[in-house]
Amino acid sequence: MANRVVIALGGNAILKPGQAETVEAQLENIKTSAEMIAKIEKLDYQIVVTHGNGPQVGNILRQNEEAKDIVPPFPLDVCNAESQGFIGYLMEQTIKNKIEEEGLTSGVVTLLTQVEVSAEDEAFKKPTKPIGVFYSKEEAEKMSKERNWKMMEDAGRGYRRVVPSPRPLRIHGVNSIVNLLNQNTIVVAGGGGGIPVSRKENGHLSGIEAVIDKDRTGKKLSEQVDADVFMMLTDVSNVYINYGKPNQEKLETITPETAQKHFEDGHFADGSMGPKIEAAIHFARQGKTSIICALEEADKALLGKAGTRIVG
Repeated sequence: MANRVVIALGGNAILKPGQAETVEAQLENIKTSAEMIAKIEKLDYQIVVTHGNGPQVGNILRQNEEAKDIVPPFPLDVCNAESQGFIGYLMEQTIKNKIEEEGLTSGVVTLLTQVEVSAEDEAFKKPTKPIGVFYSKEEAEKMSKERNWKMMEDAGRGYRRVVPSPRPLRIHGVNSIVNLLNQNTIVVAGGGGGIPVSRKENGHLSGIEAVIDKDRTGKKLSEQVDADVFMMLTDVSNVYINYGKPNQEKLETITPETAQKHFEDGHFADGSMGPKIEAAIHFARQGKTSIICALEEADKALLGKAGTRIVG
């Protein structure tokens, strides 16, 4: 049986900071991801793709705010579903075109995915998940006053809105994902961390306002589909300790224990690399492999020739 990999793409792989927020721009960015997914397909992997939606859901929320006097605004879970649908459509179409262009026979399917969380999660008391576009300090202060948004500086890149980010407990529809993988189908699932839902007293699922971190969902998805590799693709080639300092050090192949020590020493920002490292450690401890690398080097990283690999 082919090895199975879950690939988590950042929202910025779809829409880069400062880029025109058009469908055309996002399609062009996704082409790069599709080219890499085709290369990984040639390495004989079963592939699940998940992706971020921070810039996209932020813009949907902004549209809601601007039009609230004309059209009733949607709750955050519905905005998540909206972003998951349109990004999934763009990704499925682009990957399918590239797969066919390369003469490969894999199918491509997007699944709208609900992810169960606890309504009692501590995240609802302390929002930390950055979403949407970047603002200057002055713009952030204005947004905070005018729209009652909680704003936070994001790893030196500017200010963004932050919302609750509860931990995923269970991804729904995994049996269907596994069946599709076994039928030579690339699956796009869990987009934007999934649509957050919680279970009510009567046992029914219901949407809840939050954005689940896509790397944590990717880790949970990797566990539930029994993946061999969990890969997080970013805009940097490796993970670093002492990042941006004179003694900056690149990490290549390390153990979960070494990664945990660096995590506890505070080398990774909570709003950026922190959740990636945390998810990578937890998955690797199960005797599996976690990889964090640049999108353009994903195929080399799978071959052990690039990126940061945490090997259990």
